[in-house]
Amino acid sequence: MNLGIAFQLVDDALDYGGKSAKLGKNVGDDFRDGKITLPVVLSFRRGSDSERLFWRRTLEDGDATDNDLETAILLMNKHRALEDTVKRARHYGAIAKDALAFFPESPMKNVLGEAVDFAISRTS
Repeated sequence: MNLGIAFQLVDDALDYGGKSAKLGKNVGDDFRDGKITLPVVLSFRRGSDSERLFWRRTLEDGDATDNDLETAILLMNKHRALEDTVKRARHYGAIAKDALAFFPESPMKNVLGEAVDFAISRTS
């Protein structure tokens, strides 16, 4: 479960801060689909009243323009939302790896540990 959460959090951050070729999807798909992800929540909570109006207009009301993705990314960087989302993903990754400590060494345990590392390394 914690590996899944870590993977999803990284995916949410990459949707705003990744490269399309590396992702296998377009940057900003979550934004265009109106998805409320952790980077959005952090930016909203940390933002000014006018910034909150931006998020409400673009995601809640679905009234996003072509330039709004760029504004969303700027706000996320301003409020360190992407960085903090990745930190949260690393935290869940560490919990996932800690859960493996109870199991004896085996190829499966190693693969699961590598899966955690892969999920987090996608941010690099």
